[in-house]
Amino acid sequence: MRCRFCSKTIHTTLIDLGNTAVSNAFLKDDHLNHAEVTYPLKVLVCDNCFLVQVDEFQKSEEIFTEEYVYFSSVSAGWLKHSKAYVEKVTERFKLNKNSLVTEIASNDGYLLQYFKEKNIPCLGIEPTYSTAQLSIAKGIENVIEFFGEDLATRLSKEGKQSDLILGNNVLAHVPGLNDFVRGLKILLKPSGVMTFEFPHLIKLIEKKEFDTIYHEHFSYFSFYFICKLFRFHGFEIFDVEQLETHGGSLRVFIKHKENENIKIENAVDALLNEELKFGVNKIEFYKGFQEKAIDIKNKFLLYIIGEKQKGKKIIGFGAAAKGNTFLNYCGLKSDTIECIVDDTPIKQGKYLPQSHIPVVSRDYFNTNKPDIIVILPWNFKAEIIEKLSFTKEWGAKLVTYIPELEVN
Repeated sequence: MRCRFCSKTIHTTLIDLGNTAVSNAFLKDDHLNHAEVTYPLKVLVCDNCFLVQVDEFQKSEEIFTEEYVYFSSVSAGWLKHSKAYVEKVTERFKLNKNSLVTEIASNDGYLLQYFKEKNIPCLGIEPTYSTAQLSIAKGIENVIEFFGEDLATRLSKEGKQSDLILGNNVLAHVPGLNDFVRGLKILLKPSGVMTFEFPHLIKLIEKKEFDTIYHEHFSYFSFYFICKLFRFHGFEIFDVEQLETHGGSLRVFIKHKENENIKIENAVDALLNEELKFGVNKIEFYKGFQEKAIDIKNKFLLYIIGEKQKGKKIIGFGAAAKGNTFLNYCGLKSDTIECIVDDTPIKQGKYLPQSHIPVVSRDYFNTNKPDIIVILPWNFKAEIIEKLSFTKEWGAKLVTYIPELEVN
């Protein structure tokens, strides 16, 4: 494979999770007897630019279809995070009714709705029909396409250059990074700024978050690489914040390199130097991750199988993509974990890819009292434990497995 940024041939493997189905390719009843396609899920490291990446065995157009099932508004915690962001950047960058805010991968309007409440013009760019329709229903203008240089050129000609461009957890979903960033160069006004949030590779490795690896995440980013990527395309990162979201994320603030009116904050050099001390620019840093994943898998299986043999009733909560990666890596099916409770209506009544574990609504608890509930989207652990506090009435145990097995 050649690196999707620098085109050098890649030789180093970070982790190999075997062949798995696409994590968000949920199945309906009439598909259960059909052949299911699986793809290699192997993560590689470029020893030239140190971009961590999966090979594009399935095209993004086949993953982000009109039946895409991830809706950002399901999480109250994520909505709170998004609203706080809008308040912060509106004040910091003096956004008003004459500004234009564009979000790439705007999903169901979870964030842009807060700009709209402030009467700040906004535009959503969202390739998945199912989520874009909910955003449109909120009165937000949407372009239902994948973002890249061609779309940016067209929007710029239509007078839609932006004062603020943002993208939350979108960079990882982009197979053509260079085309994507070239588009940003076209769409951002000369005085404009951009912010992007993404899971921090350092945290992924440090906290052993291997289940955040799945086919729709084409790349995994260190701050070191992000600086390299945007600098190559004529941008400059002028600030960075470390966030607790998704197991540890970064929010980077970006300007055109030519814009000298915005000063570069000390946080940029501080984090870059911290990463270099970790050794992100040395291939040795990336070795040993496979063994950590195997250890987590084995400890979890020993616990779950042991409890199953005692006759315990075991379910999961949250039909998250990371949960599908983990369950399929462990080889678990509905004979061990009988169902997954999830609050997203479009997932209910369907089955997880590969494991074929059924997804049900919270009505399940009306007639069932499971002994063990495995929290699959552990990044929302606190929120979910609060949601499931009522299960303590019958002594249910709540289990997470990243970075270590924990039973509450």
